[in-house]
Parts: sequence; structure tokens; C-alpha cells
Amino acid sequence: MEWGRIVGANVRRFRVEHKLTQEQLAHEAEIDLTYLGGIERGRRNPSVDVLGRLARALRCHPRDLFNQPD
Repeated sequence: MEWGRIVGANVRRFRVEHKLTQEQLAHEAEIDLTYLGGIERGRRNPSVDVLGRLARALRCHPRDLFNQPD
């Protein structure tokens, strides 16, 4: 199970659903744009703090970022 890819795919899915650009989400979550891109590609492992900020910006619960795709 590749959790980094699962989290990244969910971040991207929620971002697109909310019609946010990567730049807008990075600003809302107070993280660097290139870091967000790495998270979405499953190449960066965000800390618990960053996951919380992403979830808040995406208006979801942090656990939702770990849901496996159907």
C-alpha cells in the first residue's frame, strides 16, 4: 500500500472538487507550492501538521485524505 500516493491523489481530488488551483491551496494551507506538488505526486510525505492544514483548507477531515480509491 502506497500511502503517499493515496494521500496525494485525495488531496488532488478534493482540490479539483473545490475548484482550487495548486497555488490557491498552497496559500490557504500555508505551505510552499512546490511542496504541495510533491505531495500530490506522492513524492513528499507531509507531516501531521501539514495534513491538518490541508484538510482544513479542503474542508474535510484529515482521515478523508487516507481513503483508498474504489
